[in-house]
Amino acid sequence: METVQASIEDLDGVSNLFNLYRMFYQQVSDLERAKTYIKDRLENKDSIIFVVKNQQKIVGFTQLYPTFSSISMKRAWILNDLYVDAEARKQGIGEMLLHKAKDFAIETGAKSITLETAPDNDVAQRLYEKNGYKRDSQFYHYELALAE
Repeated sequence: METVQASIEDLDGVSNLFNLYRMFYQQVSDLERAKTYIKDRLENKDSIIFVVKNQQKIVGFTQLYPTFSSISMKRAWILNDLYVDAEARKQGIGEMLLHKAKDFAIETGAKSITLETAPDNDVAQRLYEKNGYKRDSQFYHYELALAE
């Protein structure tokens, strides 16, 4: 298995996993919109997507969005999405993706990587904590929902 940065040639494989990822979070399946969304991210270069390939089949992905820390005056990354195909779980793929994201963040001089997950996603929480991520106890997370 290898971990690489996704390119437009990976669009179908990434889009399929992205659709499954959204379904995991109770969203309606919409492969065409998922494909358009991922295509836009890749073409506009406004996110970084890493994939794990097993014999050329994409079995996991993570998507990072850039941001900046005003306090430290440094780049930071938001690890927004991480998903491993159900048939490929328990093989260390999630950990491979986290390592790749960390290496990339270091290479780009980032201050940190932040992420969030559902309170009941115990599997993801264990993975993140095992890899050095700490639950934030200093700040509250707020969101302003806007009409679609």
